[in-house]
Amino acid sequence: MNSYRDEQGCAHGEVRHDHRSHAPAAGKKFIFVIFFNTAITVAEYLGGLFSGSLALISDAGHNFSDVLALMLGYAGERVSDKEPDKKFSFGLKRFEVMVALVNALSLLGIGIYIVYEAAARYMHPVPINIGVMIPVGAIGLAGNLFSMLLLMKERHHNLNMKAAFLHLFYDTVSSIAVIGAGILLYYTGMLIVDLFVSILIVAMIIGSSLSIIRESMRIFLQGTPLHINADEVFRAIAGMEHVGSVHGLHIWSVNSSEVFLSCHICVDGAEKEADSDAIIRSVNSMLEDRYGIRHTTLQVENIRICTGSGPCCR
Repeated sequence: MNSYRDEQGCAHGEVRHDHRSHAPAAGKKFIFVIFFNTAITVAEYLGGLFSGSLALISDAGHNFSDVLALMLGYAGERVSDKEPDKKFSFGLKRFEVMVALVNALSLLGIGIYIVYEAAARYMHPVPINIGVMIPVGAIGLAGNLFSMLLLMKERHHNLNMKAAFLHLFYDTVSSIAVIGAGILLYYTGMLIVDLFVSILIVAMIIGSSLSIIRESMRIFLQGTPLHINADEVFRAIAGMEHVGSVHGLHIWSVNSSEVFLSCHICVDGAEKEADSDAIIRSVNSMLEDRYGIRHTTLQVENIRICTGSGPCCR
């Protein structure tokens, strides 16, 4: 990513790493998984119609939501790679987080739908053709497992990929539940099994969805990343050579992988002639080595310019 320069040619906010090499491979996998899961959705829906299995039709609906989530995920990956410009100085990196939040909220919606369908099936049992239900469920399971393997390496890349992977994971669990319910229904005829399995799936969906929602909201609200202790960072900067005091410290992130920091550094009172560029370089080096923070804006002051009554660094 290119840095911006002011009229004097000074670089600000220079980015020292680049995730764009990841985008082409992830994008191709996304497209393939989208088409593959569309085929699975059609197969499960038709299988549900022919077998009379509401579980299969519900799983087809779950798979269809996965297709929509993957489409959003692919759009998120492409848009997030947009270069920064004068209108969007950070690019559109936070779009990734917005898409992840939408996906997580859709998972919660799916969970509510599963509970509704499970209750409806319990109250109004429908005859099911097990001979169609189980094989079609097995096709859905195989397809979802294959899709998960394709995105396995990318799942930790960002929140967007994590949300897309979770959609596939829980649809895999749903397919296993459909097969298991079919087998138990064949041997026992106990429709309560379907309700129990559905509630179990919902509990897992809600747990993981809430974790993504919490992380997305932290980023939107510019909270300090969970893996960074702001007090520790403050002490580390204050303990650097030639640094007298630190104020106006802010640590936040624009997406799930890039951390930003800004602060004001007052030079030690006994060293008014200290090289401000050298201080900035040493602080930047320390922040990158210890905390992985590579985007910084450091203001070095010979006297404390900001006062408690002013808006300088609030």
